Amino acid sequence: MVETQEICKTFHDKKRGVINAVDHVTLAAQPGEIFGILGPNGAGKTTLLRMLATILQPTSGTGTIAGFDILTQPEKVRQSIGYLTGTANLYERLSARESIEYFGALYGLTPEQIKQRSEEIIDDLDMREFVDARADKLSTGQKQRVSIARAIIHRPPVLFFDEPTSGLDVVASRTVTRFIRRCKVEGRTVIFSTHIMSEVEAMCDRIAVIYQGKVAAIGTLEELRAQTGKQAFEHVFLKLIGEDED
Repeated sequence: MVETQEICKTFHDKKRGVINAVDHVTLAAQPGEIFGILGPNGAGKTTLLRMLATILQPTSGTGTIAGFDILTQPEKVRQSIGYLTGTANLYERLSARESIEYFGALYGLTPEQIKQRSEEIIDDLDMREFVDARADKLSTGQKQRVSIARAIIHRPPVLFFDEPTSGLDVVASRTVTRFIRRCKVEGRTVIFSTHIMSEVEAMCDRIAVIYQGKVAAIGTLEELRAQTGKQAFEHVFLKLIGEDED
């Protein structure tokens, strides 16, 4: 459902020169899989997701989403994905319901489809108590639920989560993680990008460790433990990026 082939993104900075933000990354994620992308801040995780979502164009290499090429079929790719970040940027003068319905219209759903899907999602994410409140009156966790709702209203088979629990409290984070697990049960492919090891350890079927734009390793947690000879996931991660402790 998600595949990249030697995908790269290079930026040019006047002071720092050439920056290889993503450096020949090749990976593949299957239907019904939560695929973790783990790396420190600045490792290239967000840049990789933005290329897959067709927000950025690769310098070289390519990728496919649900069989559609990110370079030659960007509109098909966008129709096949939902994208959620840790920053819930909502138009503050719209209510939660209006935001959801607006995105349904952007995705080309009929008014009947929008109404049906909105009601389903409102119940699934437990949004009844605030769905008609304006976005500027919502808590951070409530805004994040609205962001999830608008990202999935068109039933995308692939979901990108880029640091989705950033800044959330324990209760709001649990809502996000429960939803991610539900996506797996429904057979969707979830790409879950984070620097929080406990989230990856608890949820991901396989993990790509990214450091300085490159893939350091890909595998299940047990495979990565076997590869490094470490048990604690923190030590596994440090070993893979060359920062192993004595």
